[in-house]
Amino acid sequence: MTHDRIRVEQGDITQQRVDAIVNAANSSLLGGGGVDGAIHRAAGPELLEACREIGGCPTGEARITYGYNLAATYVIHTVGPIWAGGDQGEDALLASAYRTSLELARDHEAASVAFPAISTGAYGFPLQRATRIAVDETVAFLEGNELPETVTFVCFDAVTREVYESALRELPD
Repeated sequence: MTHDRIRVEQGDITQQRVDAIVNAANSSLLGGGGVDGAIHRAAGPELLEACREIGGCPTGEARITYGYNLAATYVIHTVGPIWAGGDQGEDALLASAYRTSLELARDHEAASVAFPAISTGAYGFPLQRATRIAVDETVAFLEGNELPETVTFVCFDAVTREVYESALRELPD
């Protein structure tokens, strides 16, 4: 069953012992605030150099680098949309960010992946709406793919964790 391959935790994504962590990056991939800044600081300067070589990433897409000083082997950098009221294609772009991240994880044989709540911080995407998209895209992907074996949604705070747990409970059996 797909549901038993999804976990929710509250904590620091940079401390996750998984094959890949997902970075809620900006389109430059050169670091920023929030999760992006924390991942860059924890991974060390090699991550910034690798991201410079990639040369950026459009919204809704993903790119992959090694994790360097992180416990994770890989960092999957994805760019979620900035919330602009909901009628600018934000839902489709956020869904694509999750989907392309999962595709990269599968293609690099990552058995375990950890996601933050993409676009819900400074980008202003409404948390419940973003969570529903994250969970729906992940469930759909896992139903058709053996990898990743597990996906963990790592929530920065208790409110976010509760929203993710609620979304998972609402899934049909």
